[in-house]
Order: sequence, then C-alpha cells, then structure tokens
Amino acid sequence: MARTKRGVISKAKHKKVLKAVKGQYGRRKNTIRIARQAMEKAMQYAYRDRKAKKRDFRSLWIQRINAGARMEGLTYSKFISGLAKSKIKLDRKVLAELAYNNPEAFKSIVKKVQSSLN
Repeated sequence: MARTKRGVISKAKHKKVLKAVKGQYGRRKNTIRIARQAMEKAMQYAYRDRKAKKRDFRSLWIQRINAGARMEGLTYSKFISGLAKSKIKLDRKVLAELAYNNPEAFKSIVKKVQSSLN
C-alpha cells in the first residue's frame, strides 16, 4: 500500500489554527496542540458571548428608558404599558437612544403615553 503524503494539508490546517490564536500568550500561540485547545475554548467563549451580548444590551436599554421615564414621573412598566395603549411602535433600542441622546423627543413621547394612560 502506498504511503499517504499529507504534509501540505497538515501545514494548511496548522496555519489556520495558529492564525486564529495569534496574539495569545506563551505556547498557546505557537504549539499546535495547545493552540488547538486555546482556539476551541475561544470559540466556545465567542459563541456564549454572542448570546450574552444581546441580553446585556437589552438590559442597558431598559435601564436608560427607565431613567428617562422616571424623570417624567413614570415607571418603566407603566411607560411600556402606555406605549402599547397609545399604539406607538418603537422598540427599546430606539427608545433608549432617544432617552440618552435626545431627551426633548423622549419627553414628548412620555407626554403622549401619559395622556393615553389617563
């Protein structure tokens, strides 16, 4: 049986792994076995944190909306309830952006919500 020559393939696979762990500390960046473990762990963290980032941003948006609404005398839950009643279709990201960067526009939205709650 002829022997398998796969030096080119191995080299390419190693290059791909070593490129992924470039910038890491110690042998994690240049020893293939350790680099492969480091890359797998990094990919696990990346997968987990893509999900966590969505939760973190939603939490931040809610905090900003709550702060803006409380300055006008409403709680977050009453504000969101009033948005639904007044048929204003803005998501939390946009509302948080308005509350943070454009308080006057957010204040006008809060006034509309308060009128629909009363």
